[in-house]
Amino acid sequence: MQTTLALIAAYLLGSVPFAMISSKIFGLADPRSYGSGNPGATNVLRSGNKKAALLTLIGDALKGSVAVLVAQQAGLGETQVALVALAVFLGHLYPVFLKFKGGKGVATAAGVLLALDPLLGLATVGTWLLVAYVSRYSSLAALCAAAAAPLYAALMHGAGSQAIIVGLLGMALIGKHWQNIQRLLAGQEAKIGSKKKS
Repeated sequence: MQTTLALIAAYLLGSVPFAMISSKIFGLADPRSYGSGNPGATNVLRSGNKKAALLTLIGDALKGSVAVLVAQQAGLGETQVALVALAVFLGHLYPVFLKFKGGKGVATAAGVLLALDPLLGLATVGTWLLVAYVSRYSSLAALCAAAAAPLYAALMHGAGSQAIIVGLLGMALIGKHWQNIQRLLAGQEAKIGSKKKS
């Protein structure tokens, strides 16, 4: 029962749409109405409001970290904590509050990984930052980080439940970036900091 309640709470926390909240606070348009249409920090940045984008980024990352940290403090086992991590991530991807059409999950995944294992999280975030700096493509950075995270987890902890969950997170994140992959291949993907289309 405790595990079931933790999973439901984690999913609901993951469903909180910080892109919508920050846009409302700063008087911006619905982030689903411009750019990629994704309710996430990178798309909010296309509004030109860096503060709103930063608030979205922090909020989405924190909900991932908070869910995992609370589960750990509650004394749940490694497998249960890993399932909570998956639940909060899926809440962001498929939020009940947005008719199950959520963000890509990059910031929330980063928050989850940093809470599960700070070294794993930093290695994954570092991969994202390196690729983003070199390429200026947030989506390409996310894809590379998603592919690298399970490898990092396996190297650090072996092929246990944590590595399996990190692998599932990575696959789900890559799946949510399918349209970005198509645009990257076509040379039509927007770079970081590009303005929204009028």
